[in-house]
Amino acid sequence: MSTNIDFLYRFPPDVDLETKPVLKAVAVAHRYLAELKGLALTIPNEAILINTLSLQEAKDSSEIENIVTTHDELFKADLFMETSSPAAKEAALYAQALREGFMRVKESGLLTNNQILEIQQILEQNRAGFRKLPGTELKNHATGEVVYTPPQDHQQVVELMSVLEHFINQDAEEDCDPLIKMALIHFQFESIHPFYDGNGRTGRIVNILYLVFKGLLNIPVLYLSRYVIQHKIEYYRLLQAVRDDGVWEEWVLFMLRGVAATSRQTITIIQEIKGLMMETKHRLRNEYPKIYSQDLINNLFRHPYTKIAYIVEDLGVTRITAARYLDRLSEGGFLEKQKQGRDNYYINKPLVEILLNIPRMPLG
Repeated sequence: MSTNIDFLYRFPPDVDLETKPVLKAVAVAHRYLAELKGLALTIPNEAILINTLSLQEAKDSSEIENIVTTHDELFKADLFMETSSPAAKEAALYAQALREGFMRVKESGLLTNNQILEIQQILEQNRAGFRKLPGTELKNHATGEVVYTPPQDHQQVVELMSVLEHFINQDAEEDCDPLIKMALIHFQFESIHPFYDGNGRTGRIVNILYLVFKGLLNIPVLYLSRYVIQHKIEYYRLLQAVRDDGVWEEWVLFMLRGVAATSRQTITIIQEIKGLMMETKHRLRNEYPKIYSQDLINNLFRHPYTKIAYIVEDLGVTRITAARYLDRLSEGGFLEKQKQGRDNYYINKPLVEILLNIPRMPLG
């Protein structure tokens, strides 16, 4: 069991992180990130990728914390939150927290502790803030053994988070690549473990917001949660190896390879979504020219599961008109009509298939 937290006060670490393997991995990660950034700009409405991919991220990030939901439950939670399962509600709140965090970073040009607190408040639906009471321990999920005890004193947590906030927002004092810095930030945040609950999910949101904050992406479309869940044992092993033995290079390489692998995968997903959008656009324009509009296309891809109220809001039409549009699209095979209680909803099945059939990412 690790109880020594001295390493938290030696942050950032006084070691050479820009080794040859790390610099090589940095170059690869930047190359794929730049490609992803450019590709994302070719989608006509940024909300399409933010909404669609944030739901995917919400599912994966929640699953790391053993909050397991299905795509069907999650997409329905976006429509019918009040009747959703607890796990689907938690995942939907993750997507909401991510979108809210993105807006705050975009507006302020900063990534602050107040924003991190807001993210955690949305996730946990409380205002508990930074931990005030002792007793928090990190355990091995399989054995129940305590593997690490984060700082217990509230003032320590506040001081360490203040140092971390400064590190996030100030570059002059730390001359290292922003992707290396992201790996350091994630390690420090998870090791401070500032909240009673929601540390993992909040930390993973901070990852993507930091990339946006640094201008490496314009919108939050790169999500490391799928990579982490596929290599969960290695992720936790390396976190603890840094705490116990200062094994920084392996940890940084893990995160950099995750950025590269996830960027490549997200590029493929966006290319598939873009191709499906073009195919749908051409079909809709040819088969239903009277109801075709770019706003309608955007709606069908912003919401994998859509409903009448969304069409009313996005297109500015009446409920009767919206219902007619959706029924015609269902009859034409563009959507699949389903019922939940007394309400109808409509599934963009080809889009859902893209999100369901994402291949596993290699560790290296």
